[in-house]
Amino acid sequence: MAGDARRAAQAAAFDRIGDRYDEAFPHKDGQVAAARWLVSRLTPGSRVLDVGCGTGMPTLRDLVDAGMQVTGIDISPVMLNLARRNVPEADLRLLDVTQITTGVGPFDGVVAFFSLLMLPRIHIPFVLRALHDTLRPGGLLALAMVEADVDDVSIPFLGAELRVTGYPRDRLREVVTAAGFSIVEEHALEYDPASPGAAPETQLFVMAVAEAPGRRAGGSTAK
Repeated sequence: MAGDARRAAQAAAFDRIGDRYDEAFPHKDGQVAAARWLVSRLTPGSRVLDVGCGTGMPTLRDLVDAGMQVTGIDISPVMLNLARRNVPEADLRLLDVTQITTGVGPFDGVVAFFSLLMLPRIHIPFVLRALHDTLRPGGLLALAMVEADVDDVSIPFLGAELRVTGYPRDRLREVVTAAGFSIVEEHALEYDPASPGAAPETQLFVMAVAEAPGRRAGGSTAK
């Protein structure tokens, strides 16, 4: 599927899903912990990008409540409208992560919880590098994916059709480090969604630091 058509189909799917996503995934302990990891290493007022912010719950809300200046991006207008209702303080933009350029940012942190799995594998290394380039040296990444050895496969999800990608955890680690990140922590969480239309999954959380050219990244934004 061509890029524009694929993006439109994915956006339309999430428009249909809307706030049923939060109903199917009411307990997001892994996301909450990963966002807390990032916040604990940043100072109040730090700039954070939320990639695929969805309804804004809980991540966007938690980041704003922690004193971060947050930009949220999503491809679904319906999701963004829900996020504006839930987190009116955030800077919210209708934007595909594949369209991020060096003109976006700089940020002190990036969270990407289950948003990159909506991309084919051919795009993910370039997107991770683009996210790296939006970060200040020593900036932080909190990433979540679902563990699966699949590339751009179609699945039914909450009454919509989505195309998704996954990695085995060793391969995900390689992709993240190749994009210029040094991994600090990794966690795997077995998750059983509340909705009968969503299958159990293994969620992978990777917390990393953006390396600067020629050296290991330091914690320039850390407390």
